[in-house]
Amino acid sequence: MKTDTPRPIQLKDYRPPNYLIYAVNLDVSLHATRTRVRARLKIRRNPAYPGNPGPLRLDGEMIELEALRLDGRQLGPQEYQRTDKELVIGGLPDLFTLETTTYCNPEANKALTGLYLSRGIYCTQCEAQGFRRITYFLDRPDVLATYTVRIEADRNEAPVLLSNGDPQERGTLDGGKRHYAVWRDPHAKPCYLFALVGGNLASYASDFTTASGRKVDLRIYVEPGKEERCAWAMDALKRSMRWDEERFGREYDLDVFNIVAVSDFNMGAMENKGLNVFNDALILASPETATDANFAAIERVIAHEYFHNWTGNRITCRDWFQLCLKEGLTVFRDQEFCADQRSATVERIRDVRNLKAAQFPEDAGPLAHPVRPGRYIEINNFYTATVYNKGAEVVRMIQTLLGREGFRKGMDLYFERHDGQAATVEDFVTCFEDATGKDLEQFMTWYSQAGTPELVCQLKYDARKRTADLTIAQVLPPTPGEAKKKPLHVPVRLGLLGGNGQDIALTLASGKPLEDGVIELTKRTETYRFRNVPSRPVPSLLRSFSAPVNLTIAHSDADLQFLMANDSDLYNRWQAAQDYATRVLVAAVKALRAGTRPDKPQAYVAALGVTLKDESLDPGYRAQFMFLPSESDLARVIGRDVDPLAIHNARQDLRKAVGTVLYDALVDTYRRYEIKGPYSPAPDAAGRRALRNAALGYLTCRSKAEDVARVAAHFTGARNATDEVSALAMLSELRSPERAKAFDRFYRRWKDDHLVIDNWFAYQAASPLASSLATVVKLTRHPLFSMNNPNKVRALIGTFAMANPVSFNRPDGRGYEFVADRVLEIDAFNPQVAARLLSAFRSWKALETERRRLAKKTLQRIASATPLSHDVQEIVGKILE
Repeated sequence: MKTDTPRPIQLKDYRPPNYLIYAVNLDVSLHATRTRVRARLKIRRNPAYPGNPGPLRLDGEMIELEALRLDGRQLGPQEYQRTDKELVIGGLPDLFTLETTTYCNPEANKALTGLYLSRGIYCTQCEAQGFRRITYFLDRPDVLATYTVRIEADRNEAPVLLSNGDPQERGTLDGGKRHYAVWRDPHAKPCYLFALVGGNLASYASDFTTASGRKVDLRIYVEPGKEERCAWAMDALKRSMRWDEERFGREYDLDVFNIVAVSDFNMGAMENKGLNVFNDALILASPETATDANFAAIERVIAHEYFHNWTGNRITCRDWFQLCLKEGLTVFRDQEFCADQRSATVERIRDVRNLKAAQFPEDAGPLAHPVRPGRYIEINNFYTATVYNKGAEVVRMIQTLLGREGFRKGMDLYFERHDGQAATVEDFVTCFEDATGKDLEQFMTWYSQAGTPELVCQLKYDARKRTADLTIAQVLPPTPGEAKKKPLHVPVRLGLLGGNGQDIALTLASGKPLEDGVIELTKRTETYRFRNVPSRPVPSLLRSFSAPVNLTIAHSDADLQFLMANDSDLYNRWQAAQDYATRVLVAAVKALRAGTRPDKPQAYVAALGVTLKDESLDPGYRAQFMFLPSESDLARVIGRDVDPLAIHNARQDLRKAVGTVLYDALVDTYRRYEIKGPYSPAPDAAGRRALRNAALGYLTCRSKAEDVARVAAHFTGARNATDEVSALAMLSELRSPERAKAFDRFYRRWKDDHLVIDNWFAYQAASPLASSLATVVKLTRHPLFSMNNPNKVRALIGTFAMANPVSFNRPDGRGYEFVADRVLEIDAFNPQVAARLLSAFRSWKALETERRRLAKKTLQRIASATPLSHDVQEIVGKILE
C-alpha cells in the first residue's frame, strides 16, 4: 500500500474490453500459506471493441506467477510484461487459450478480499475486485464466462469443498490423505461472482420444489455444532424462493443452492452464483442468541442475496457505475418481500428510518453522490446508502408511477431482453418505457443528480368556491461539484382530510378524479386545484413516503395532532408523530443552549398516549410510533451549529416526560403485553415484545429505584435474547450498580459465543456516560476483541463512532482522536473497513465551532498520514473538501 495521487475512473470513459474470456477452468490446490491456482482461460477478441485491440492486460495483485502458456507454448519473460498490478501480453491471435500457474497466501490476507482464511475455513470474496488476488484475469463485470472448478485439499483440514454451480465429481488422492471436488456453473457470470469454500463444516439440509416441479437441494454450511441455529435462515430461503416465483415469475436455475457462514467478512453477505457466502451473524439464530431484530435481518438478507440470482447474477451490471442496477433493485425486492411477510406499514417505517439515518446525511454532506456515480477512485467506497437505499427508492417510484401491474410488465421485459447480459441503467428504464408507453426521460435525472430535494408545499382553501389549491415547489440544494440542479419527476401520493377525519374524494379542477392519490410533479413549481372540497382540509402529503425527499409544509401543532389520530395512511400518521416530536425537541435544544427552560411537552405526550392505548392498532406499529427521532435525526434537521450534548439532553428530558406523564398507561402496557409461551420470531409476537420493551424504556428513563429494579428484573428474568439485550441497552445508560451487575452477568453467560458477545461490546460503546471512551479504549485490549475481525470492529469502534454522538463528539476532541487512530491502524491491512469507519466524520461541518475545529484537525492528520490506502485517501479527501 502506498499513498499516491490515483487517477479517477469516469463513466464517460467506459470502453468495452478488447478481449473476452468466455470459458474458465480453474484447478485450485488449497494451502494455508501457498495455495496454487492453475487457470485455463479461453479468450477471443471482442468484436464490439473498436479498432486494433492491442495487448491483453490482465489484472493481478499479491500473487506469484510461476508459469504462463499461450496455446500450450511456454512464454519466456521477454514475451510479456508484469507489474504489481497487471500482466500484459501482446501479439495475440483472435482466438486463443491462456494458461497460468499462480500462488497466493490465504493466511496473510487480512484485507478479506480474494482468497483468505476465516477461523480455519478457506473462503473467497471477489466483489468488487478480489478475483485478481486469486489469478490473473480481466477483473471487470462485463466479462462473462462459464466456470469449471476443481478444488483439492487435505481431507482432514478441509473435508468440505464447494464452488459455484452444480457438483460434477469427487474423489480421493494420496491414499485418502487428500481429496478433490469438481464443480461446474453453466451460467456465464463475471468473475466477481466466483466463490470457493473449503473447510471443516457441518450442514443443515432441506430441499425446495420449484413451480415447474424441479427439486433443488438446499444446504447451509456452518461450524460444527451450530447446525440447529440455521433453521430460521433455511425457512427464510424457502419463502424467498417461493415469493420470487409468485411475485416476479423467477424460478431457481441450478440443482443445488448452498450458503456458507463465516466469521470474518467485510460485508453482510455475497450473492455468488449458487454459493452464497454470509457473515455468520446473518445466518445463526436461536431464541437465546438472536433478537427479533436479528431474526428480521436474517430474513431480509437471505432474501436479498437469493433475489440477486436474477437481479445481479443472471443480469449483471456492465460496469461498476451501474452498481445500483443490481443493488438498488434488489433492495427494493427484499423490501417488498418483507412487506408481504410482515406488517407492510411497519416495514415501510423501518425502511424510511434507515434511509433518513444513513442516506439523507450522505446526500447533505461532502460524500454526496448520485445513485449512479459519474466517477470514483476506489469502487469499494461506493457500496453506500445512496446506491442501495436511495437506489431502492428510485425503483419504488417507478412502481408508483406505473402501478404494480405496469411495473411487473417492465420487469418481465427486462428479464426477457437482458438475461445473460451485463446491462446498464438505461437498459433497465427503457424496458418500463417499452412495456407501458410511459415517458421516463426526465425521471432518469434521479440516477444522475445527487442531493435530497425539498418539496415546499402550501395549501390555500377557498370556502366560497369549495376549492383547495396545493402549490408544490422543488428546492434542489447544491451538492459537491453540482451547483445547478434540474427539476425532477416526483410522484407525490396525497390525501386531504376533512374535519371528520375522513379522506375527501380527490377531484382535480379538470374534473378528473385522482383515484390513486398520486400527482406527478415535473416542474420547479406547480399548483394543483382540487374541487368539491367541503371544508378546510388538512393535507396528508407524501403518503407511504412516495419519494425520497424532504417535505416542508406549515402544519400547526393541532394539524399534527389531528393527523396522528386520524390519517388513514398509517405511515403518514407515524410521520406526523415524528414531525411533532422533532418540533418539540428542536425547540428544547434551542432553549437549553440559550440557558432557558424548555416548554413542557404535554400536548405532544398526550397525543402519543392516544396511540399507545389504541388497541385497534398493531402492537408493532404502536412500538414504532413510540420511538422518538434519534439524536442523529435531530442533528440532521438542525443542520448547522449542532451541539450533540444539547440534543442528547433534550431527548432524554422528553423521554423522561413521556415516562412520567404516561406512567400508568406504560405500566399497563408492560404488564399486559408479556408473552408467557414459547418464543416465536413471527411478526405478531415480535411486535408485542417491541411495544412492551418500548414501554419499559420510557419507564426506565425516570431512573427511580422502582424503575431500575423493574428493568434489572426484566434482564435477569429474560427468556429470550430480545428481552435480555433490550434490558442491557437500557441499563447501559444508567449510573447504577445494576448496570455493572448486568454486564458482568451477560459476559459470563456469553463469553464463549463470538456473535452474542458482540452485544456486550456494542452496548458499552453506545453508552452516553462520561466513562464511555475510557471503557472503549480498554475493551480494544480485551482478549475477545480482535482488530482483524470486522464484526468486532463494527460492534465496538463502529458503534462508538456512529451510535454514540455524545462520546464521539466529546468537546475535548478525544473521541475523534481515538477513531482516527483506529482508522489508520486498520487501514494498514483492511482499507474497506477503515474507509467505512471514517464515514463517521461525514457531518463534521455541521457541528458547532469548537467541535468543528477539532474534527477538522483530526481529519487533516489522517489526510497527511503515510502510507494511506486509496480507500481512505478518497474518503478523507472528500470529507475535507
